[in-house]
Amino acid sequence: MLDVSVIIVNWNTKELLKKCLASVYEQKKNINYEVIAVDNGSTDGSVEMVKDEFPEVSIIENSKNRGFAAANNQGIKIAKGRYVLLLNSDTVVLDNAVAKCVLFADAYPDAAIVGCRVLNPDKTLQPTCFMFPSILNMLLSTSYLYKLFPKSRFFGRERMTWWKRDDVREVDVVTGCFMLVRREAIEQVGAMDEGFFMYGEETDWCYRFKRAGWKTLFTPSAEIIHLHGASTKQVKPLMTLQLRGSILFFLKKHKGCLVYALACLLVAIFFIVRVPYWLGKATLSKYDRNAHLQTARTYITGAFRALMGNHGLCVER
Repeated sequence: MLDVSVIIVNWNTKELLKKCLASVYEQKKNINYEVIAVDNGSTDGSVEMVKDEFPEVSIIENSKNRGFAAANNQGIKIAKGRYVLLLNSDTVVLDNAVAKCVLFADAYPDAAIVGCRVLNPDKTLQPTCFMFPSILNMLLSTSYLYKLFPKSRFFGRERMTWWKRDDVREVDVVTGCFMLVRREAIEQVGAMDEGFFMYGEETDWCYRFKRAGWKTLFTPSAEIIHLHGASTKQVKPLMTLQLRGSILFFLKKHKGCLVYALACLLVAIFFIVRVPYWLGKATLSKYDRNAHLQTARTYITGAFRALMGNHGLCVER
């Protein structure tokens, strides 16, 4: 059996995917692995680029964007590794990070998932890892107090803003841009929930692993660069809705109707309080008026749908 199956989901990020694949093959020391690319109906020549420049990659071609969870599940079905690594197409692997995480996971057999340090392109820290959604965490997130008091363990609890990601520790969730997952754990718990189209699927997965007795661990020994949101920024207004909708879906699935109803109210408040700001910017702006108005419309739509109890805030399947 191979050590790891690297699964990369792509949607119209041809040049970034090329850099990502190159970094994976450059950092291939001490492990046996395969690379599986799942393309979600790209129209930018991504599939042709992979076939021409990385013929050793196994590629799955979807005719449409099936979403992050569904596409990764396609890769998991054909993966042959002891571990599967979910890796975003807008990442660059540094200093043999994949092998380091495999060795780390081998040393912690109770870990279903391992995450690593994630850096911005300028090598500053990108604060991945966070807590499971809750009413308290949503309230703090809505208030943005974590931005005013990033060193506070209370106000920064959801995103763990006070932690420098410089030690090994158990966490609730590691970000899906780099998730090393043990095959044995997947066989016990199951694959990702395809009810999550984008965002929230890794949170749900980590939660299910934890309920089954597995751990999610973070190691600072490995690093990657993450450009963050290369695919989602192509439809940014919709993804703003999708992020909040995925949190609501998680709470409805795992926390019950009362918590879900209160969460819908908090999401509606989150959107409503931001509408006047963007309308004001649209009024004062000479050049970006339409963009600001679109943002305001997005927030109005999100507030209305949340109040109506619609966790599927934007994605039409």
